[in-house]
Amino acid sequence: MTATSDRIVVIGAGMGGLAAAARLAHAGCDVTVVEAQGYPGGKMRTVDSPAGPVDAGPTVMTMRHVFDALFADCGARLEDAVTLHQEPLLARHFWPDGATLDLYDDVDRSAEAVHGLAGARAEAEFRSFSTRAARLFDAFEAPMMLSPTPRIGGLTAHVMKHPGLIPVMAPFSSLASVLKRQFTDPRLRQLFGRYATYVGGSPFSSPAVLALIWSAEERGVWRVEGGMHRLARAMAALAEGQGARFRFGARAVRVERQSGAVRAVHLEGGERIGCDRVVFNGDPRALAAGLLGDGLRGAVADTGVNPRSLSARVWTFAATPQGPDLAHHNVFFGADPQAEFGPIARGRAPEDPTLYVCAQDRGMGLVPPDLERFEIIENAPPLPHASAEETETCRTRTFQALARFGLRFSPAPPDGALTTPQGFETLFPASLGSLYGRSPSGMRAPFQRPTARTAVPGLYLAGGGAHPGAGVPMATLSGRHAAEAILTDLASTSTSRATATPGGMSTASAMTAAARSRSSPS
Repeated sequence: MTATSDRIVVIGAGMGGLAAAARLAHAGCDVTVVEAQGYPGGKMRTVDSPAGPVDAGPTVMTMRHVFDALFADCGARLEDAVTLHQEPLLARHFWPDGATLDLYDDVDRSAEAVHGLAGARAEAEFRSFSTRAARLFDAFEAPMMLSPTPRIGGLTAHVMKHPGLIPVMAPFSSLASVLKRQFTDPRLRQLFGRYATYVGGSPFSSPAVLALIWSAEERGVWRVEGGMHRLARAMAALAEGQGARFRFGARAVRVERQSGAVRAVHLEGGERIGCDRVVFNGDPRALAAGLLGDGLRGAVADTGVNPRSLSARVWTFAATPQGPDLAHHNVFFGADPQAEFGPIARGRAPEDPTLYVCAQDRGMGLVPPDLERFEIIENAPPLPHASAEETETCRTRTFQALARFGLRFSPAPPDGALTTPQGFETLFPASLGSLYGRSPSGMRAPFQRPTARTAVPGLYLAGGGAHPGAGVPMATLSGRHAAEAILTDLASTSTSRATATPGGMSTASAMTAAARSRSSPS
């Protein structure tokens, strides 16, 4: 049994929306997910190729415990839904001077590799950096990532209890400036500065605390058999198994409000779906832009959606490679990071970019086929600053840069294999092509992202544009925060919910007492 106040519409089947839908349905809510595209996953999309579907979005799965917890909280097991392979080789790095470096999920193996690249001093610096990153991750996972509403005051109190964190945080320094002090070898500064781009920022303007991303990777990277999109499909199946209904090819165009609160979602074509709560799993800037009605323009503050994070130019295709031995994850660095991020900050494409190449048919225990699937990512500014350059210009810059490393592909990818910032704006309206929501630049940026609750009663947020931010595990955690916010609000308005509504989640709060879902046997 569910009460009418439990009717929830989730707009968008990205990772945050899927996680929220699964948890809410498991808790006994009446959940409908509407998605404009014909598939689940949001930015975790695919592009067809002669070798099969090519992942055209995120390629790295870290923080596996986030996904294990989601499935366990819904009475299921992640390993029964997808096949995961842990990749001990995290990434292979190439520099124009001919140097290469493999990094691993084992600090000693990585340190040995760093020693081989740059000597004993570099090894000692790397070990110190890894320790620093681990301290940051351990210190901030609970009060920041797992907290539904992080506050500067709360974080300050946490740090005051552990004053040794202050120099580790380097609160008034950029990631690039800390790395300049950490490493004498500029190649290592460039490598670890790249982690700012994981959340859409430049190392020269993003806070030093983003060094913790290295620790998240070092703790394990998994390859999803069949491609990352299989994880999104598994999460959709999990939600469906809990009772959630999915409507693909259904674009929401307006959220109806009555007496200030949400009351329905209107779809393109005129259909009205009555509801009492809405989870918006899209870029929060779409609300401010009025894409779901003028009544939602004030749902999030401008500081929660601006300034914008990076966009990208992404090639997805199948080909036979020639040249250097590739791992699953590969990074081909430009000669000078300043010459990359400087032009991007001014809205231009750099002449000598760093390029990420995911060889999707390679990895531990895999023998790549003759025709392999690839995704190549080049950082780019968002709109309106991104130049509307010709596809051929991007093609020349990208593949000539890789050719300097000896890497070539046959056949060359077709023009349709490229997605530009303009293309991402079309796929994700009002995002300005930005792939990570608000920019991470500035010390206060982590506290300025919108949280699950909005200024509109009954409207909640999930996805990479909301707290705790961009990245597959972070977006998934945002779905947990949205579900918990809704269930807390429902519990506060219904004293009978604990006995009338089955279901629950494992987090310790009033609405998460142990119970079976509607789809569980009695």
